[in-house]
Amino acid sequence: MTDSQVQVQHTDAITLLKNDHRKVEKAFAQYEELGPYAYIGKKNLADEICAELILHTQLEEEIIYPAFRKKLADSTDLVDEALVEHDSAKLLIREIQQMQADEELFDAKVKVLSEYIEHHVREEEKEIFPLLKKSDVDLLSLGEKLAQRKQQLSSEHKV
Repeated sequence: MTDSQVQVQHTDAITLLKNDHRKVEKAFAQYEELGPYAYIGKKNLADEICAELILHTQLEEEIIYPAFRKKLADSTDLVDEALVEHDSAKLLIREIQQMQADEELFDAKVKVLSEYIEHHVREEEKEIFPLLKKSDVDLLSLGEKLAQRKQQLSSEHKV
């Protein structure tokens, strides 16, 4: 077992998700810094962002949201809203993946996706995560499940 595998096994779910959030935020910021004609860089970075978001949303939908629903039945409306946000983001992701960076509206779609994700992250970190922390959800066990599933999905999708 490598050091990174040992570290991941002892990281709670919220920390892992926040790390993903920061990674995507950084990638969106890098995208914004690219020049208007940096088409190859924009396409590569947009594809990377989309791949990360697909992976992240799948992890949340498979592991986090079911745990949240099970332990916090009174607050499931937050999960419902998050799932609707995921659906909206997935539509934009599919459109971005099918486009080239020099096509009309490519930058606009990446910008709107960035804004969707910024809103989604803010709600998760200010509403969902604090409720999970206060619940009796075993965040370390959940973190281990997340890390294992992420590794599995990453190797399947070459992310």
